Order: sequence, then C-alpha cells, then structure tokens
Amino acid sequence: MSNEFIYGIHAVKAVLEKDPARFIEVFVLKGRQDDRLLPLLKLLQTYGISIQQMGRKPLDEKAKGANHQGIIARVKPTKALNENDLDDVLVGHETPLLLILDGVTDPHNLGACLRNADAAGVAAVIVPKDRSAPLTATVSKVACGAAETVPLVRVTNLARTMRHLQERGVWIVGTAGEATHDIYHSKLNGPLAIVMGAEGDGMRRLTRETCDDLIKIPMAGSVSSLNVSVASGICLFEAVRQRQN
Repeated sequence: MSNEFIYGIHAVKAVLEKDPARFIEVFVLKGRQDDRLLPLLKLLQTYGISIQQMGRKPLDEKAKGANHQGIIARVKPTKALNENDLDDVLVGHETPLLLILDGVTDPHNLGACLRNADAAGVAAVIVPKDRSAPLTATVSKVACGAAETVPLVRVTNLARTMRHLQERGVWIVGTAGEATHDIYHSKLNGPLAIVMGAEGDGMRRLTRETCDDLIKIPMAGSVSSLNVSVASGICLFEAVRQRQN
C-alpha cells in the first residue's frame, strides 16, 4: 500500500492529533512564519517528525495543483474499513446517525460530505466500493480534517449492508425528489441512516427499494436539485435538530 500526501493546516493537524505515528515527513514553505503554522510545526517537532523547508515552486509541484497552505505531509495510509468493521465502528452509539452515499464520485463532494458528517456527529459514512470517490489528498483537503475523524466504510454490497443496519434497528431514509413528504415532516430521531444519491442520477433502484422511507427537501425556486454535499448538510442538521428536542 503506497504512502499518501495530505495538504493544508487542518488536514495535517487532524492526522497529528489522531495518529502521529502515520507521519513520514513534512514539507513546509521556506520563510513562512505565522501564528497558524508555527504552533503546528512545534507540535510536529515534539514528535520527532522530519520537517523539510522548500521553496514555493517545488512545494507547488509536489502539491500537484492543490491548495497546500504552505504545508504538505507524506503519511502512511489509514486502515481501510469495510462491512466487517461496521459493527465495531458503531460500538458505543446507542442512537447512531449514519450517512450513506450511493455513487458520490466527485472527490470535492465526498470531502464536503465528510465535513458535514463530522459537524453533525455522524458515527460513520458508508459508501459502495465500486461507485465512490477514493479517499485522496483532495478529499482530505476539502474535508478540513474530517477525513481523519469520521470513519469511512466501503462496502461490497450496499443493499446488504443497509439490511444489516435495519436488523440492528436503524431506520433508513433515502432522499428522492418524488418523495411524498419532506424532511421537516419526517421522523429523523432515533437510530438513523440518511441515504444521498449520486450527482445527477440519484440513488440506484435497489438502494431506493431497500430504504424504509423516502423524503425530500422542499424546493421553492426554479432549481430542481441541490449539490449532494449541500443536501446532505441540510438533512443531517434537520436530524440533529430533531434529536435535540
């Protein structure tokens, strides 16, 4: 398994706080001395992590176009989670909130969904192995550290995993424009998984049929749909609101 590169202050800090043993080396922009970067560099040094200073051009080339914010880290990859790990991930979550992404292939959308999931206290994000963006440096950068805090579980058979969750008492709601009721008139408390479909195509047929209920976001304007990361944020935080009442 090859090493990974992560870019940006938030992503580097999140990995350092969660698992400093993953670090191999860090590259920083030569001459950058500011209040955001210096505390992170001092923390890296306390762990004995190698830090190399580089000029702007070689650092940009190493980032391959990513917005690195003056810092890049080469790290060991995280352990890939699959359906066999799901029960362990849910240990300690009496009323878990889960996010299922069926076919989200854009890394920016996956990163934004992970960031939403972290903010909403989601126990895990579940994706199919064959129709999902890989966990790349771009995903980690967009996620602003959430890729290191929210378990991402890749499953071979999404419908089978959904049925397993249902057997555990998790209520599964899918989002679809043709649903007969909206998220504000739906029960979203208790053990819950929210399913978001792919950009443009929505959920696959078997995924849709496996859901316990279908809900929609009310749309008042001329736009027919929302970006999947925006829609996931709306649905997750309506669930959070209901759980607090």
